[in-house]
Amino acid sequence: KPMQFNLYLPPCYDPARQPGYPVLYMLHGQTYDQDQWLRLGIVDKADALIAAGELPPFMIVMPFEEYSLRDPFSTGFGKSLTDELLPWVDANYNTCAERECRAIGGLSRGGAWGIHLGFSRWELFSAIGAHSVPPFVGSGEQLGGWLEAIPDGEEPRISMDIGENDPYRGMAEEFEKCLTGYGVAHEWILNPGSHTEDYWNAHVEEYLRWYWGE
Repeated sequence: KPMQFNLYLPPCYDPARQPGYPVLYMLHGQTYDQDQWLRLGIVDKADALIAAGELPPFMIVMPFEEYSLRDPFSTGFGKSLTDELLPWVDANYNTCAERECRAIGGLSRGGAWGIHLGFSRWELFSAIGAHSVPPFVGSGEQLGGWLEAIPDGEEPRISMDIGENDPYRGMAEEFEKCLTGYGVAHEWILNPGSHTEDYWNAHVEEYLRWYWGE
């Protein structure tokens, strides 16, 4: 099936502007759809931060993983995102197509995809956001191989956050320990809260500031 997705353009979007716009690929959680980040207020936050000049204008692509209850590697979602959707967006919109202008992140299962694609396809993404994430099984074991393939100095920026009462906290902490063990620079934040939309809604602005604030 064709992949459904939402695409956010900044209020000042100009198809002829140079350079093109940086792009954030933001993925939803299990059993949700491409509207989840809209419901969490990401558009209003992006509009406000850009209008205030606190962040540069950027685009957001929010794809729908239709079969989010299946084995993540049985449906072709990851490959469709990197090999079909991403090139299509670059071909049809005024994007900056350089790795430095592209980030990937998500919440829960979407964050697991962020980790997997951000490391395994490191040449596409310069930043990874993993929010309230239970990494895919085997991600910690795969990390060493991923890092060996990344040239020195090209490691993506990484931010992980999770609520203190999140049921997946232990899984997130195990992956964070793997990052520490391999000497991978990263941000690790433990906040009050649990695995809920109230938690993610409260932190949307922080996420956007992290992706584009540096």
